[in-house]
Amino acid sequence: MSDQAASNRADPAVVPESVGDERNLLVGSEGINRGGRERADAARNRQRVLDAAQRLFSEREPASVTMGDIASAAGVGRATLYRRFPDTASVAIALLDSHERELQQRMISGPPPLGPGASPGERLAAFYTSMVALLDEHLPLALGAESGASRFTTGAYGIWRLHVRSLLEAADIADPDAHVDALLAPLDPETFRYQRHHLGLAAGRIAHALATQAYRILEPIAANDTETLTRRVPTSKPSRDDNPGRRRPPRQGLRE
Repeated sequence: MSDQAASNRADPAVVPESVGDERNLLVGSEGINRGGRERADAARNRQRVLDAAQRLFSEREPASVTMGDIASAAGVGRATLYRRFPDTASVAIALLDSHERELQQRMISGPPPLGPGASPGERLAAFYTSMVALLDEHLPLALGAESGASRFTTGAYGIWRLHVRSLLEAADIADPDAHVDALLAPLDPETFRYQRHHLGLAAGRIAHALATQAYRILEPIAANDTETLTRRVPTSKPSRDDNPGRRRPPRQGLRE
């Protein structure tokens, strides 16, 4: 399966309607005028909601944020908020969407190794590195959008799954459907938070471990061929925040 298939974000088999239809998710039909454009007042309310949600997700445990909290912080009525977003996860998805779309575009048509033109192992390693960077920068949003089983119903997860599955097929790995979710499991936001904020591992160290795993699975080399592996995945140097004893997790477990 080619990466081009990953560009079909609105495929109902992959993306729920509330996620794939960006206009419905971000605006709502009551905010559209007869010309098909978003009304100025609706646009202002939408931005106030997103700004308030961004702040709340960053300041508090995302699971504790309610729709009432967002409506109050944004200064809009709860009915107005619910017409645009069915729940807090959809608000987080809307905030995270632009960052994920940019990564998706680089996967599909960007330069190698993330984009086409590199080996499957190189591409998976680059994907891991890019995803770790995205999680490190936008962890509160990822926690709000992809908690528990809801992670598997987001449009983004469907895109990541198609991409990694295509790399497994390109590497001639047998039964890719049995492998793909296991390869995506380390990118679960809760797992990343545990590694980053409770164990105190640096983002570069996490990315290095995942890249090493990518090469070992998709481009197996002799176990004692450390020279080749080191050349492919440079050793990650420990940083000051590698030591959990020196880096106390933030009060809410989210912010640096």
